[in-house]
Amino acid sequence: MTFDTILMVDWSGGNDRGSTPKKDAIWACAARNGVADEPVYLRNRQVAERWITDFLQAEREIGRRILAGFDFAFGYPAGFGRVLTGSDDPFDIWDWFEKRVTDAPDNNNRFDLAGQINARFPGIGPFWGNGLKRDIADLPRKGLDRTGHQMAEKRQAEQQAKGAFPVWQLSGAGAVGGQVIMGLPMLARLRRRFAASVWPFEALTSDVAIVEIWPSLIAKAMTATQPEGRIKDAHQVWLLAQTISSLPAQDLHQMLDIPANPEGSILGLGQEEMLTRAALAAVAPPPLRNDCFAMPQGAYWTPVSDALDHLQTQLHAVTGTEELPIADAAGRFLAQDVVAARSHPPAPNAAVDGYGFAGPAAAGLQTFPLVDGRSAAGQPYDGAVPAGQAIRILTGANLPDGVDTVVLQEDVSAENGRVAFHGPLKKGANARDAGEDMLAGAVIMTAQRRLTPADLATITAAGVGLVTVRKRLRVGVLSTGDELREAGASAGPGHIYDANRPMLCATVKGWGYDVVDLGRAPDDRPALRSILDDAASRCDVILTSGGASAGDEDHMSALLEGTGTLALWRMAIKPGRPLALGLWQDTPVFGLPGNPVAAMVCTLIFAHPALQVLGGGAWTAPQGYMMPAGFSKSKKEGRREYLRARLTDGLVEIFASEGSGRVSGLSWATGLVELGDHAQEVVPGDPVKFLPFKSFDL
Repeated sequence: MTFDTILMVDWSGGNDRGSTPKKDAIWACAARNGVADEPVYLRNRQVAERWITDFLQAEREIGRRILAGFDFAFGYPAGFGRVLTGSDDPFDIWDWFEKRVTDAPDNNNRFDLAGQINARFPGIGPFWGNGLKRDIADLPRKGLDRTGHQMAEKRQAEQQAKGAFPVWQLSGAGAVGGQVIMGLPMLARLRRRFAASVWPFEALTSDVAIVEIWPSLIAKAMTATQPEGRIKDAHQVWLLAQTISSLPAQDLHQMLDIPANPEGSILGLGQEEMLTRAALAAVAPPPLRNDCFAMPQGAYWTPVSDALDHLQTQLHAVTGTEELPIADAAGRFLAQDVVAARSHPPAPNAAVDGYGFAGPAAAGLQTFPLVDGRSAAGQPYDGAVPAGQAIRILTGANLPDGVDTVVLQEDVSAENGRVAFHGPLKKGANARDAGEDMLAGAVIMTAQRRLTPADLATITAAGVGLVTVRKRLRVGVLSTGDELREAGASAGPGHIYDANRPMLCATVKGWGYDVVDLGRAPDDRPALRSILDDAASRCDVILTSGGASAGDEDHMSALLEGTGTLALWRMAIKPGRPLALGLWQDTPVFGLPGNPVAAMVCTLIFAHPALQVLGGGAWTAPQGYMMPAGFSKSKKEGRREYLRARLTDGLVEIFASEGSGRVSGLSWATGLVELGDHAQEVVPGDPVKFLPFKSFDL
C-alpha cells in the first residue's frame, strides 16, 4: 500500500478570505519522497475545489498514486445517518449534503440547513451555534440549550482524540461543524470524479485515496518546528505532508489497517507518539551514522579508490529543503524532480517567418489565396484556415487550425492577396510540434542536479515558477596550530602564515556553499573543543587543517577519538597521507593535512565529491583527459600520486619540485596529473591523465 504523492488540506467553513494569505483559511500542501512543496493558500472553497481537482487530475495523468487528507470529520456519531437518510451508509450522508448545500464565496446555507436537520430529531439539537444575527428555527445559539436529541456528543474518534471538538458546533472557538457540512459535498464530488477510495469506509484500491486527518495529533512537533513568519495553518499541512510522505511503507500501512467504521476515524489516531517522532525527524535529514567513516584499519595504507568508494556509499545529504523562485535557484541542488507544468512548445508553431497552409505541397508551382489576418507570437490567429488557403505567419506563432506546414517567406512571392512558390514541400515542414521539446507531466530535471543558468531557462519554459532545492551547505573552515599567524601580521622565526584558511574558504565559496570562517585554533585541547562545539551549532560540515595525524600536538585527532567516531585514514596518496574523519555532535569533520599543497589535493580529491553529496547533490568524479607527457618521472608502486601540472603547447608539464611545502606550485598549475597506484616510468610523449582544475569546479 504505497503512495507516490501525499496531499494534505486544511479546510474552512467560512467566507472568502481575500487575496492575502491568512490564518483560518484553506491551505494545501503536497509532498513526494519525503520532500514537501511550499503550502498553497486557497482563498475560498470554490478556488480550493478547482485547485484540488486539477492537482489530482495532473498527478494521476502522470501515473502517480495519491493519498489526500482533509482535516474534518468524514462521518457523524452512530444513528445520525438513519434519521437523516434512513441508512447508516456514510456516503448517503455525503450525497444528502451535496444535493442541499448551497455555497458562494461570501455566503452559504450551513446554518439554515443545520436547523432543518435538527427539526428531524426529537428534542432540541443536536446542531448548535447559530453564527448569524437573525434567528434560525430549531438551531439554538448555545450548546447548553440542547436537550433530548438522542445523539452522542462525539464520535468514538473524538472521544479518543484529546481536545477534539464535536461535529455539532457550528460557530465559536474551535467549531468544526461548519467545516464538515461544507466539506462533505466536495468530497462526494471528488469521490465520484476520480472513483476514489475513502478510508476507513472501504479498501484503498483506487489511485486516489481520501483520508481524514487531524493536525493536532502532532501539535508538539508543530510547535517545535514552525518557522518564524509561517502561518500556523500553512505549517501544519506542510509538516503533515512531509511526515506522511517520509513514513516507511509498513508504518503507513499500520495506520491504515483498521476495521471499517461508519463513523469514520482519524489517520494516526492512537499512534501520536510515533507520528510526532516521525514529524520531528522529517523536518531535518537524519544524522550520519557514528561509524560512517570507519574502514578496516590494518597495517596497509588505504587506496584512494577504496576511500572514495567508502565515502560515496556512506554519506548522504545533511541539509534541509526550501522552495525558491526560479530566479533565486541557480547553483542549488534540486531536492526533488522538476515536472513540466505544461508542454514546450505549448502548441504547434512556426519555426520561420513565412506562410502557413495544410501540407504537403506537390512539385511545381503552387498558389494559395491568403486569408485576412496573420498569426504572430503572442497574437495567434483567431479562427481556422480553410483548405486550399494560406495565412501569413511569423516565427514562434501558433499554427492556426487548418495549418500544419510553413513555407519560408524567402521562397514565396506574394501579391494581390495570393502567395506562390515552387514545390515540393513535405507536410510539417518548418513547423514545430506541441511538446516536441518537453511534455507536460514529464520529469525534466532530476533531484540532486545542481541548477545551471541553462536549467533555469528549461524549467521556466516548462511553466514552472518554483523549485524545491536543498538549503546551502554551511561549511566551517578551521586552521589549527600555535605556529600560525594571520596574513600581514608580524611573525617570528618559529611562525608561519595561515595559507590554508583563505585558500579553503575561497574554494568552498566558489563551490557555492556558505562559508563559516572558524578562524585559528591554538594547540590547546579545551580551546579546540569549545571551537568545535560552537562550529557544530553553525555548520553542516567542518573542514580543518593540521592536527590530523597521531602526534603529541595532533589535538583534532585526539578529540575525534574521544567521540568514538575517529577514523584516521592512512591514505596511499602523495601528497596528503593522513586524513582524520569523524563526527562532532553529529556534524562531519574532515581533518585535512596541515601542509597547504596536501590540504588542497585532499580537498579536491576527497572533500569535493563528499561535500556535493552532503549538500544534496550527486557524487561526481573529476573529468580527466589523456594527454602526452612533457616530463620524465619514475614512480614506485603503492601510492597514487597527484602532481601539480599545466598544459603547454599540447604537452603536460609538471612543477619543478614535488615538495608539498612549495605552495607556489598551486598558483603555477592549472590542474593535476594523476599517476595510478602501480609502479610507472613516464617518459616524454607517454599518455598521462590530466585533471584540469575546472573538473573540480575551480
